[in-house]
Amino acid sequence: MTCDVSNNRLFDTTDKDLEKQPVKSKVPAGITKTFRSYDTSQMFLLPPSLDEWLPEDHSARFISEVVEELLDLDGIYASYVEASGAPPYDPKMMLKLVLYGYSIGVTSSREMERRCYVDVAFRWLSANVAPDHRSISRFRRRHLDTLGDLFLQVLRLCGQAGLIKLGRIALDGTKLRANASRRKAMSYDRITPRIEQLEKEVAEILAEAEAIDEAEDKAFGVNNRGDEVPAELARRETRLSKLRAAKEAIEADAKEKAIKNATKKGKDAAEIAEAAAQTEKTAVADPKAQRNFTDPESRMMKTNDGYHYAYNGQAVVDEKSQVIIAAEITQAASDVNQLMPMIASTKENLESIGIDDAARVVLLDAGYCSTENLAEIAKTRTNALIATGRLKHNERVPDAPRGRIPNDATDKERMARRLRTKQGRKDYARRKSIIEPVFGQMKVKQGAGHLRLRGLAGASGEWTLHAICHNLRKLANSRQNGVIALA
Repeated sequence: MTCDVSNNRLFDTTDKDLEKQPVKSKVPAGITKTFRSYDTSQMFLLPPSLDEWLPEDHSARFISEVVEELLDLDGIYASYVEASGAPPYDPKMMLKLVLYGYSIGVTSSREMERRCYVDVAFRWLSANVAPDHRSISRFRRRHLDTLGDLFLQVLRLCGQAGLIKLGRIALDGTKLRANASRRKAMSYDRITPRIEQLEKEVAEILAEAEAIDEAEDKAFGVNNRGDEVPAELARRETRLSKLRAAKEAIEADAKEKAIKNATKKGKDAAEIAEAAAQTEKTAVADPKAQRNFTDPESRMMKTNDGYHYAYNGQAVVDEKSQVIIAAEITQAASDVNQLMPMIASTKENLESIGIDDAARVVLLDAGYCSTENLAEIAKTRTNALIATGRLKHNERVPDAPRGRIPNDATDKERMARRLRTKQGRKDYARRKSIIEPVFGQMKVKQGAGHLRLRGLAGASGEWTLHAICHNLRKLANSRQNGVIALA
């Protein structure tokens, strides 16, 4: 028996143990160069420290520092007060894993679990513990309601660091692929015949099962069990219930749209109520309207790579450091109805973090231009520049407008005139460079283009989570550049 302490090794060996040792790297014959030796079976003389393995300026350390010292997690901890069962993982540790995972594009709970074994940063954040993917997924889904508060807390940190200037801000939307397949969907004109077909098949299966039961009762006695549901019947009944739910949802949407159109034309409360009641009875669903069975709340939208089931992610971004001030999710493919809600959300978020100033100018593309939006902008005196798109033949605006605006000019003509001024051209030219890089960074760096969670609530929470991680990365970059020094 020998004791080998070379290369920080300390263990007893025998002839039998030596036979089990992995073969070290061998240098081919004729090579006289000396290489550094390595041994995959190397043992440590002293216990290793993960803290020494992770670089001091690693982004995982910044995430840990923010969660430990700067975020108020009372809302998250409060949900465990009445929890029973085995002790859960520490919420701080789980939040660190989720935030760091999303900030580097690891959004899969299974991949996060795997990284806790093979990735030094994940092992450091989890203190060498590997939560299973179910625990990570449940934690993420459980605390969706608290993400809005965490977003405001991180936004406040960005404001305190001087990353929010409120000079120019830009609002835009981007399509986010839902966790749903196009093959798991059906249009309204195909749902009704399919329901009738499945109802007929279910009736035939039930009749066949009843006949079999009667025959077995005669052969084996009435006390024999025969109440098991045939597998084929269970599958058909499940599909039938999903089809019925999809049909009802499409019809409900058709009624809601019809009522909205009718109420716009009504003059007083009585006329509006009468029009709404009449429309609800006569509303007809669009035969081409579709519903997805995997994520029924997602909608078919045009993306950069064709038509897919998706959500529309809205974001308001400040020019100085490209910090996201407000982030929301909508099921509507069009941006036009999101202008005033996003402006209101921006104002509310800024007031929540103690900033009462308004942005000097809000920049928007033609997707937000409508007669109603231009009127609301003028009414609220919001300084906004909205691309008007093509003007009609009777709408004439000089390329270099001078002098006073005509009194009879429409809101659209006034906006087009502002866009053609020297200051208007200068401001609007910055729109793309403010908002588009943010969406690009989030989709490439964080994998935000494909959502993991299903349903409107899940998609909204995940989009907020991506916005939090984006702002944290901006905060981390500013610290590395010497802009801030977190306590």
